[in-house]
Amino acid sequence: QVQLVESGGGLVQAGGSLRLSCVGSGASGRTFSEACMGWFREAPGKEREFVAAIDRSGGSYYADSVKGRFAISRDNANTVSLQMNSLKPDDTAVYICAKTPRTAFYATRRYVEAQTSYEIWGQGTQVTVSS
Repeated sequence: QVQLVESGGGLVQAGGSLRLSCVGSGASGRTFSEACMGWFREAPGKEREFVAAIDRSGGSYYADSVKGRFAISRDNANTVSLQMNSLKPDDTAVYICAKTPRTAFYATRRYVEAQTSYEIWGQGTQVTVSS
C-alpha cells in the first residue's frame, strides 16, 4: 500500500529551526511527483490546519501564519521536506504529511488547502517549541 512516513520532529526552543521530511513508499516515484504534497498540523484541542503544499510545477502555498518562516520543497521523486525557521510556541503540533491523487500540472490554492483533496495521510511527527 502507498504510505507516507514523516520524520524530523522534536523539541526546539523558540526561534530555532527544524526540517521535517516526508517519504513516500509503496508506489513509483511518479505517484508522488505527479501529485500535490501537503503539510497539515494538529495542535492539542484544535482542528487540523493547513500549513503548506507544493504542486507538480513546484509552486508552493503557505498558510498566512507560517509564510516567510516555512519552506516546502521536493528533495526527490518521493520525498518532500518542510524547513521550519523562527519557530514559535504556537507552532507546537503534530505535523502530518498528505498526498493528493494525480493532478494537473498546476494546482490552485483552494485545492491544496482543502483536506478533502488528499487521499493518503501519514501518522505525523511531533514538533514542540518551548518558550
